Amino acid sequence: MSYTTGESIELKAVNGILASVGQAPVTTLEQTNPDVAICYQTLLDVSRQVQAEGWTFNTEYDFPLNINTDNTVSIPDNTLQISLAINHPEYGDKDAVRRTVDGVPYLYERVSHTYNWSGSSVFVDIVSLIDWADLPLPFQAYVTGRASTIVSQRIISDPTLYQMLSQQETYLRSMAMEYECNQGKPTFFGHPVGKDYYQPYQPFHALYR
Repeated sequence: MSYTTGESIELKAVNGILASVGQAPVTTLEQTNPDVAICYQTLLDVSRQVQAEGWTFNTEYDFPLNINTDNTVSIPDNTLQISLAINHPEYGDKDAVRRTVDGVPYLYERVSHTYNWSGSSVFVDIVSLIDWADLPLPFQAYVTGRASTIVSQRIISDPTLYQMLSQQETYLRSMAMEYECNQGKPTFFGHPVGKDYYQPYQPFHALYR
């Protein structure tokens, strides 16, 4: 079995973007080429934006974060969204957000106005930024398609080409959504994550927001 590196997969995506706007392919991700730099940066930006929506492949529930010796909780650098685990009623009177101190991200509790936590761990629901090589193929295709639409505006500015790429982007998102539905197996019965029992609609969740 053969494997490809993350860079080679990113290069393939960048060449796909270049091809969509009528540019020649390249052999490296050398940033001195302005078109390559625009395509590559757009690919990274779009990947981050799409992943920040939170999907089955990059969302974890009841994820434990260790409490440091100074009672603070460090947040992983690749975190896109974070909140206290909804399945832990003891957090009902708390509200946690990400705050950076001297360049280091920590979990900050807004109700008590503190970075200090008690116990050994804090359980969170977390959305993480996944490396390009680990993205499911339908999402790689969707991100590349969306990046192509944006790059067409930045490099070509052809309304007809933009419309064609926008239509392709819509199709690729539908394929990504199909993958997500198959993987996540959502149901209107409201099964909690990892459980198979019925959890009825709870209006207070909507009212609370």
